[in-house]
Amino acid sequence: MSLFKARDWWSTVLGEKEEFDQGCLCLADVDNSGNGQDKIIVGSFMGYLRIFSPHPVKTGDGAQAEDLLLEVHLREPILQVEVGKFVSGTEMLHLAVLHSRKLCVYAVSGTLGNVEHGNQYQIKLMYEHNLQRTACNMTYGSFGGVKGRDLICIQSMDGMLMVFEQESYAFGRFLPGSLLPGPLAYSSRTDSFITVSSCRQVESYKYQVLAFATDADKRQETEQQKLGSGKRLVSASSVFVLGERNFYCLKDNGQIRFMKKLDCSPSCFLPYCSVSEGTINTLIGNHNNMLHIYQDVTLKWATQLPHIPVAVKVGCLHDLKGVIVTLSDNGHLQCSYLGTDPSLFQAPKVESRELNYDELDVELKELQKIIRDVNKTQGVWPMTEREDDLTVSAVVLPNFDSVSQATNVEVGTDLVPSVTVKVTLQSRLALQKAKLSLYVQPPLVLTCDQFTFEFMAPEMTRTVAFSVYLKGSYIPSELEGNAVVSYSRPTDRNPDGIPRVIQCKFRLPLKLICLPGQPSKTASHKLTIDTNKSPVSLLSLFPGFANQSDDDQVNVMGFRFLGGSRVTLLASKTSQRYRIQSEQFEDLWLITNELILRLQEYFEKQGIKDFACSFSGSMPLQEYFELIDHHFELRINGEKLEELLSERAVQFRAIQRRLLTRFKDKTPAPLQHLDTLLDGTYKQVIALADAIEENQDNLFQSFTRLKSATHLVILLISLWQKLSADQVTILEAAFLPLQQDTQELGWEETVDAAISHLLKTCLSKSSKEQALNLSSQLNIPKDTSRLKKHITLLCDRLAKGGRLCLSTDAAVPHTMVMPGGCTTIPESDLEERSVEQDSTELFANHRHLLAETPMPDVSSLHGVSD
Repeated sequence: MSLFKARDWWSTVLGEKEEFDQGCLCLADVDNSGNGQDKIIVGSFMGYLRIFSPHPVKTGDGAQAEDLLLEVHLREPILQVEVGKFVSGTEMLHLAVLHSRKLCVYAVSGTLGNVEHGNQYQIKLMYEHNLQRTACNMTYGSFGGVKGRDLICIQSMDGMLMVFEQESYAFGRFLPGSLLPGPLAYSSRTDSFITVSSCRQVESYKYQVLAFATDADKRQETEQQKLGSGKRLVSASSVFVLGERNFYCLKDNGQIRFMKKLDCSPSCFLPYCSVSEGTINTLIGNHNNMLHIYQDVTLKWATQLPHIPVAVKVGCLHDLKGVIVTLSDNGHLQCSYLGTDPSLFQAPKVESRELNYDELDVELKELQKIIRDVNKTQGVWPMTEREDDLTVSAVVLPNFDSVSQATNVEVGTDLVPSVTVKVTLQSRLALQKAKLSLYVQPPLVLTCDQFTFEFMAPEMTRTVAFSVYLKGSYIPSELEGNAVVSYSRPTDRNPDGIPRVIQCKFRLPLKLICLPGQPSKTASHKLTIDTNKSPVSLLSLFPGFANQSDDDQVNVMGFRFLGGSRVTLLASKTSQRYRIQSEQFEDLWLITNELILRLQEYFEKQGIKDFACSFSGSMPLQEYFELIDHHFELRINGEKLEELLSERAVQFRAIQRRLLTRFKDKTPAPLQHLDTLLDGTYKQVIALADAIEENQDNLFQSFTRLKSATHLVILLISLWQKLSADQVTILEAAFLPLQQDTQELGWEETVDAAISHLLKTCLSKSSKEQALNLSSQLNIPKDTSRLKKHITLLCDRLAKGGRLCLSTDAAVPHTMVMPGGCTTIPESDLEERSVEQDSTELFANHRHLLAETPMPDVSSLHGVSD
């Protein structure tokens, strides 16, 4: 055993039960910081990618939280990680990650942090290549003598070399006589790939020969003439091969420079430059936990490691050059340097003393009392300071702008108004880097959505104004806006400040998107809202929407949205009911919500506190499901268009390569209509891109309409079952989890997972359902049948007395009287499969019950028939 041990500078253990191999370790300035400091990049077979930047306070420290810059799970085993110039148009370094069936290239970047937790790092996928063959390993370099960029060569398990010119696939060649893949390296001096065949022969293949196999002999002779002509200094290069018991060094032409017989079975090696001219140093790790340093064939140093290394690198970390980084197959990562101080262990002296448990109990009670007092008075931060640091208020001006700020609107012939909103910030303390961000629901837009204040003095007041207007031809899902202020509050320990956020909401007027319109006698969709108070005149509720030609009709009012759709509101004279009807189901939401809000404000001004609304009609799930199906159909159509575009893009690049080869050839050959095929493929690519853009616009509008319908369904459920505010919040979190709909994470799978969780927790029938595990991955479903079954089942269990809560203690259903708007769905072991049949019965019974439910007196509604 060696007397000298590797001096532990920094170490950590990666994950639990993860596996690593020789390609899983890489050192480079992957975030392009420019300070010459390397980062440690480690990938595991479990799919975890980690990036470290060790900063030990003293030698031998373990990993701190700030040493881990990034940890991300890529879901696929990582075979190899490399850093190079892999993105076209830039010479910045990027990270290449090789999976078994995919090659991904990422950009690693960092964002400066404001507190002691350090900077934030993230990776962005620049491009990826899906491999047709299972990969084994890869190498990279400036193949063919290209300047300022690196190409990647991947060796498959069946012996095929696949070359990628950054974002595009170049070519693939099978190695002759290949049975099993061997190690692969690239020599920039000879521009060749070096590997070991199944016959245990070291083989070298020139890149030019592989790229132009038809004219390989002539091009090879030309290349040899180039290398042999002229007078220039050429540094010697060597090829190192590590066997089970031997270590070889070969020249470029295959001659042996030297060979070393090893005493132990090696596990990894790394050649690097020597300070002595004409010699090369090599680090060789073995299965005896040893690391040997050779200068050519002479053993210069032997050091003990705490593990068997499978990968070894040398780099510059934290201004310390020559740090040796080793990685074991079970994830032991260590940064060490060579030293001569032996590790001598001395047992510490044991001081035996008796413990006074009474004193310990008294001390514990005192500490607990201090903790309770702190939590009661101020918590983590003083409440008064947190609330009084900054005050934000928003005011919407009552009148429209005299000159509308609307530009580039797509509403039609209507004059689009704009309204001014003023936001006031008042600071109690000195604040830094205050940033005001404003949000409204599309297609509402802002004339300015961000304001920045570098410094706010104590007791300073700042007011900003901006305008809001409707830009699209459809209506938004909400008229509520949000003002969010992020700022930094300086402290004694942190002069840069601690980041904090405060927000304020404001409500936009209905007349911003709506005009008075003629009431409609017939409509496809109708809703009836019941109240416990006498009906209120619609002219007093909506004074800005009175039609001059219908002054006598105080119980009927028409609304016309700027997009063109119409909504009619009716109030009964004899009963305490209001009816809202429209041709589009989603258009009912804003008027229904506005009616309830204005009724609540009206009765609050009258001093009446027991006003309540209810809904006893049928739940309009069928209309809601039609909007879900339309939205899902657009998502599926988008996926199909993207697949077609990807196929046409591959075809386009393949035709380009064919034409480029024809144009480069010295003996011209006929194009064989390749130019015509290229032109046709180009037109298809443009047409598919236009179709994808149009589908994305339609999908965005469909998602907005779906959110409006979802708000309406949540409102009706809350009125139907008289849900509390907390229960409505749970419903909104389940049905409206996304602000933006994407192909990767869509509304359908997210809502289905949330509703399934509610059905298996607070709305479950038994502990057996609670024990069921939900899928941890959200993928786009094949259809919407499962989602619609779960929504129907949720309504059914709410009707049976289910209570929404965040704990599973209240999962036992309570008995209650079923309203007329919902029938019982049989609950059995085959409940999931029978929901569709039961829902059909549910809608049929709803129509029957609707006919039996008493409606407002039609004779009292002037000019409108039921």
